[in-house]
Amino acid sequence: MTSAEPGDSYTDRTRSLLREVLTDLTSPSAAPLPPLSRPRWLRRLPHIVLCWIALALGLAEVAQMNDTYRLGFPLGVVTGAAQGVAVVLALWRPVPAWWLSLGAAVLAAAAARPHMVVDIPVDIPAPGPDWPWSMSALIAHAFVLFMLALRLPARAAIGALSVTALLTYVMQGLIGGQLYHSTGLFAVVVFAAVVLLGIALRGRREARTQLVEQASQTEEERARRTLLEERSRIARELHDVVAHHMSVISIQAQVAPHLVENPSDELKENLEGIRQNALEALTELRRVLGVLRSENPDDPYGLGAGTGTAPNSPQPTLDRLDALVENTRAAGLRVTTEITGEQLPLPPGVELSAYRIIQEALSNALRHAPGSSVRVELWHFPRGLQVRVINSRPERPAPPSPGAGHGLLGMRERAAMLGGTLVTSETSHGGFVVAAFLPRDGAATGDAPSTDPSTDVDRTGRTGDESP
Repeated sequence: MTSAEPGDSYTDRTRSLLREVLTDLTSPSAAPLPPLSRPRWLRRLPHIVLCWIALALGLAEVAQMNDTYRLGFPLGVVTGAAQGVAVVLALWRPVPAWWLSLGAAVLAAAAARPHMVVDIPVDIPAPGPDWPWSMSALIAHAFVLFMLALRLPARAAIGALSVTALLTYVMQGLIGGQLYHSTGLFAVVVFAAVVLLGIALRGRREARTQLVEQASQTEEERARRTLLEERSRIARELHDVVAHHMSVISIQAQVAPHLVENPSDELKENLEGIRQNALEALTELRRVLGVLRSENPDDPYGLGAGTGTAPNSPQPTLDRLDALVENTRAAGLRVTTEITGEQLPLPPGVELSAYRIIQEALSNALRHAPGSSVRVELWHFPRGLQVRVINSRPERPAPPSPGAGHGLLGMRERAAMLGGTLVTSETSHGGFVVAAFLPRDGAATGDAPSTDPSTDVDRTGRTGDESP
């Protein structure tokens, strides 16, 4: 078994490239020139302008074919009009338009050559007509090549330029004439310039499209990552709450037989089964969710918002709300609290979510509304708890924040997890309000107070855009 020679590989790549170029130059399919995106009344302006240019070039070429090249009718009219048609056709089918333009130019040059021999007298002033490319044909073919370079890959544009240059060399350098003004070299330079310009514009457009797609994918990935991080943090905190209660169940099941005189064997067996099941569930819970604990909380404002808790710290409840408010005041905000209604016991998950929502809302006020006044409202209802955090207009512009949108997403996740609702809205005075209802039993009911973020009016009749 022998390895392939480097020359064979190079030859194969060259053949493959040539096949691709040949396929591009023989395939009529290509994306048409798109209309302008805005404004609407100018969407077809490039097409209209190019059609007028094509008409002017076609008429000029017909005149030059008849007057200078002496082709007469119908050959002069056909070859001249073909250049104008090629320019229009390049809007939708650049490859057939290129073949049409090139073929018309070569045919006109070949038909005009007999008039460019010294032996044949011709009424043309020295040094003779522009040949093999007339000026109108040169401009028309340049437009066609430019459109082709815009709509097809670079290899196809370079291939079309190479074929054009080759035929120009054959007509002028190999076949040639005597009485003419040479335009071959100038035409090839112009064609190369427009092809390079078209390739550059196409590459710029493709790079911009890829950048937009990449930015969209990056934004989606960032949102997905943010969602997963927030869910992991919620799972981490729920792990602490559930682990605590499972530990209590295990201890109570172990102590219960000692609280009863002469407990039966069945009772002891059942309580021991409860204890063993609780211990097994606790072990499995720690195994699955223990890896989600965070040991390095990062809180620039000292509120703990947006991060997990230390591994051995108890999860916060509303009993620690005063300490949270004091920390916020120390950070530079004016905060007032208002608690309304009978404070019935709440499940640990509801208290934890309420605390985290208030915590994140205060952190957002510190970050995005420096110098504002904040009012924290807790409304206790038989069916659940309503939380409202309202901040006034900031006193100064907020510095740029590197946040990735964890805050609002986390608050919504917590409310949805409990079957509650959360709405956020800007107030009419330039402030911001966060309102959430957390049902006591984990399912939203019709007894929840109405909160409309558009008007921001609750049952008390006060508006959220009032200064605290």
